[in-house]
Amino acid sequence: MKRYNFVRPLLLIAVALLVKSLVTNLCIVMGMEPALAENIGFMGMIVAAVVVYSRISRNNRKKQ
Repeated sequence: MKRYNFVRPLLLIAVALLVKSLVTNLCIVMGMEPALAENIGFMGMIVAAVVVYSRISRNNRKKQ
């Protein structure tokens, strides 16, 4: 495990959970049902995780 960075996976998890929480709360404040807001928050979490992962991967390829 040469040069493995433990911060990147933690950052990915933290961003995904933060986005899920923010989107869910924003949807509930705007008057959506909690179940629907939870589903939209989950979709936002998936999108945020893909975006963060692609940005991390792109930076790794540029460094090598």
